[in-house]
Amino acid sequence: MARFMAEPEFEHKDSHLFGCMWHSQKGNPFMHQLVKGRNAAQNLLLCALPPAERERLRPDLQPVTFSLGQILCEPGERIHYCYFPANAVVSLLYTMQDGSTAEMGLVGNEGILGVALFLGGESTCSRALVAVAGDAFRLPARLLQEEFARSQPLQHLLLRYTQALITQISQTAVCNRLHSVEQRLCRWLLLCHDRQNGSELLMTQELIANMLGGRRESVTVAAGRLQDAGLIHYCRGRISILDRPGLESNACECYRVVEEEFYRLFDRKQKPQFRQAGVVFEEAGREELSVDQNCQAELGKRYTRLPFQHPHRDW
Repeated sequence: MARFMAEPEFEHKDSHLFGCMWHSQKGNPFMHQLVKGRNAAQNLLLCALPPAERERLRPDLQPVTFSLGQILCEPGERIHYCYFPANAVVSLLYTMQDGSTAEMGLVGNEGILGVALFLGGESTCSRALVAVAGDAFRLPARLLQEEFARSQPLQHLLLRYTQALITQISQTAVCNRLHSVEQRLCRWLLLCHDRQNGSELLMTQELIANMLGGRRESVTVAAGRLQDAGLIHYCRGRISILDRPGLESNACECYRVVEEEFYRLFDRKQKPQFRQAGVVFEEAGREELSVDQNCQAELGKRYTRLPFQHPHRDW
């Protein structure tokens, strides 16, 4: 698994955030690549901010690209950046002394990685590992702390998200104790699907087993049942969700508890109808777009995703 140790050095080809930006890092050329802001601009927390707050953050947000299995922080390490994922998904893992792991929570386009920074801590006891490769925006820790102290809207938004994350972590603990591997796999696939703005997941059975805290063989059997039922398709590390409603009905109650709490905290009383959302965090000159409407449309994708059609093959 790739991991970066040194502080990255950036070279900006264009100072405007929403143009194309070149990023480089010594010793890690894969980490920061050419990222188009239009593709990495779908983080729901950023789009939910009032325009004035967003404008103040925009010059300091840096687009980055994560690779599958990349470690963003280790337990006890000081956190230098927070991350707002766009289509990447990051897993919060706890590793025991014997090397066994279990996932505590997921962070994707609905949230922020680095809640310890504004809660008063500078490190966590968990490891942050990229479960789904993709893009994100990062912000230096010091700037996040300064904005959190000065901006009441940002403060309230991040605290509500933190409560939603605590709900997810708590429900994950209950789920891992009480529910079958097949139910937990359904819940995990749905959460990843919601948080990545896409219909296909790239990951291995071994990685999923580490996330669920189970054996690879158990995950293979559970995934085989889901594929035989026509709910998913898996081939060479690619998982496609073919029947999302069927996957939801096969999942335990934990998935719905987590998502409904997110809706409650962000004042979404009704699930909006699916429609193609435009760019929710647009370039300069397009601020007349209704941020709230775009956020609501993006949130609507969580509950009305269209199935990804793919020929059925054996696991």
